[in-house]
Amino acid sequence: MRIFLFHPLIQGYPNAKFPGVIVFSEIYQVTGPVARFARQIASQGYICAAPSSFHEFEGPEPLPYDNEGTDKGNKYKIEKELESYDRDCSLTIELLLSLSTCTGKIGATGMCLGGHLAFRAALDPRVSSSVCYFATDIHCHSLGKGKNDDSLKRVNEIKGELLMIFGKKDTHVPPEGRDLIRKTLHDSGVSFSWYEPAHAQHAFIRDELSKGRYDAALSGVCWQMLLELFGRTIKLDLGEFISGGGELPHIC
Repeated sequence: MRIFLFHPLIQGYPNAKFPGVIVFSEIYQVTGPVARFARQIASQGYICAAPSSFHEFEGPEPLPYDNEGTDKGNKYKIEKELESYDRDCSLTIELLLSLSTCTGKIGATGMCLGGHLAFRAALDPRVSSSVCYFATDIHCHSLGKGKNDDSLKRVNEIKGELLMIFGKKDTHVPPEGRDLIRKTLHDSGVSFSWYEPAHAQHAFIRDELSKGRYDAALSGVCWQMLLELFGRTIKLDLGEFISGGGELPHIC
């Protein structure tokens, strides 16, 4: 499995340590929008690890945002074993924890399929918080081979905090599905926030080939919510400042 790493760099702090964030992708694997999203998070002082979810079927290259890529992604999504998704998550956590620059605090985020995987990541006690963008298949428990996942049944295992984000016009997760997720989380005593903007559709944070659904303003609102949650639940540890000294290189 290829795991793409996006690591922050703060000049003058060679011993800086950062929290880790797993960035789960859509059904198209780690595309340009997903990589840019991960870099944005990394720029705020988080080590981001983005696994290629369909390594059993494809290389690490992204699937195209076209009919063929969509068909492949939807096919792989329900051909992959549920246990394999969880194993990928665990391996990604272990990779982050193995880094000498990681504080040991872990968060997770993702969109679409990745939103569901970030939700499942919260079942792992090592994950302190998850930001789940328009997570598909939770309400109808149809992730993985056999289309019979247990994500919603296991919410009482979630010890961290969730941020659930859906567009009110999301046709992939209908109103009754969103209501079911929210009620189940509430009834189970899970700590969570819920944001459901009135005019947003599915994939509204995808800044490329979103079929007219990208909303920059709402993406910015969600971004601030992500930063608030991760900033509060997983901490930075910069260590002692050590000046690099010497003459700065002149680089274009």
